[in-house]
Amino acid sequence: MTRIGRSLRGWTNGMLDLPQDLLSDMPRITLIGNKEMVIENHKGVLNFSPGQLTLKLAKGSLEIAGEGLVITSILGRELAVEGVIGEIRYKESGENR
Repeated sequence: MTRIGRSLRGWTNGMLDLPQDLLSDMPRITLIGNKEMVIENHKGVLNFSPGQLTLKLAKGSLEIAGEGLVITSILGRELAVEGVIGEIRYKESGENR
């Protein structure tokens, strides 16, 4: 991103007070206990099984491990999953697997 683009983003953050997830394409994760999860701003499903779900993000991936995982809805860039969620791991681009 150019210096002007970064300056403009900084200005809009301060003046408009917009949430970070909208401005920098970060995921928004809502967890209800360990039974239900909603992820917004993902870029697609990379891997899915009843024990693991991997989502592509703008800057990396999100891994959800658990038992009996079921994708209950996918609406655009929003995904809901239910089951017993045991672990959530965020991996940035370039991080060793």
